[in-house]
Amino acid sequence: MRRATFIGIILLGGVLVGWCGNAMLQQARGAAEPRPIAPKGPWIPGEQAVMDRFKEAASSVVYITSIAYQRDWFSLDVQAVPTGTGSGFVWDERGHIVTNFHVVENAQELEVSFQGRTPFKARVIGAAPDKDLAVLRLDAPPAKLRPIPVGRSSELQVGQAVLAIGNPFGLDHTLTTGVVSALGREIQSATRRRISGVIQTDAAINPGNSGGPLLDSSGRLIGINTAIQSTSGSSAGIGFAVPVDTVNRVVPQLISRGQALRPDPGFDPLPEAWSAYFEAPKGVVVMRVHRGGPAERAGLEGISRNGRRYVLGDVISAVNGTAVNSFDRLMDLLEGESIGSTIQLQVIRNGRKISLSMRLQAEA
Repeated sequence: MRRATFIGIILLGGVLVGWCGNAMLQQARGAAEPRPIAPKGPWIPGEQAVMDRFKEAASSVVYITSIAYQRDWFSLDVQAVPTGTGSGFVWDERGHIVTNFHVVENAQELEVSFQGRTPFKARVIGAAPDKDLAVLRLDAPPAKLRPIPVGRSSELQVGQAVLAIGNPFGLDHTLTTGVVSALGREIQSATRRRISGVIQTDAAINPGNSGGPLLDSSGRLIGINTAIQSTSGSSAGIGFAVPVDTVNRVVPQLISRGQALRPDPGFDPLPEAWSAYFEAPKGVVVMRVHRGGPAERAGLEGISRNGRRYVLGDVISAVNGTAVNSFDRLMDLLEGESIGSTIQLQVIRNGRKISLSMRLQAEA
């Protein structure tokens, strides 16, 4: 009994000491209250404009999920499995969504989500793999679709401010900012066809940004974020966007026809490695003219044979006054013209410069 009483006294003493110590500590710390809120200062120049542009465009940017069906080999059930994500944006009020071809390539089903909304089913109605562009159509478009205003590639300047909106790493509606780092770059599409006139930007572009809009400081579309150059797979400050002029030319074709119209040059070019054999002047050497095609109707002549000797035919040096030094460059210029229009070819034939008119037609 005495032992229990002794232990109780010790415990009570410990409690009292602890209480006194805590009281002394609280007294030493003093009373703590939330700090007063400092008044907000003005936004720095340009901040408000960036915030306004984001708010205006965010509701037009979508999150795209690619879905594939896989069989569970244990239950034998077929399951829908997300296989990738990307970005896109509203093109018009009819429910057309523009994105990159590589975002939707091989997808068996697609879902499109708006900011804070239920996902909608979508389907691909047109694709241009050579330009890495695709158009989706929402099966049940929401009542309010806000197309992004469209700009012009020719107005772009190196150093101007740009905004990129997308869904990097699945983080929806993310804004990054930067400048136009360079113009006239070239990248390869999924078909390894060259895409020219590409915009280079230092706005952070990461996996998931593909298909999202690149905007100027007025909130106009100037490109579609498409690729990055990086050793790590993440942003290294060098991103690329398909220029808006290409988008504005190809997308209407995808909506109306399901594919892009590509002009038929009407001839086969001589491989550049063989040009040295003929000591040909700079330009595109016409090797073989297609019978009944636009080149034949224009009067172009290909390489001919005189006994054992091959004779150089026409060398196209310019299109509508713009010099060409490769077949890719020639096709870039032809694609910039409307099907059915007539162009002027500057041609070197037997050392003389002549001009020929050719009416463009689409490839069959």
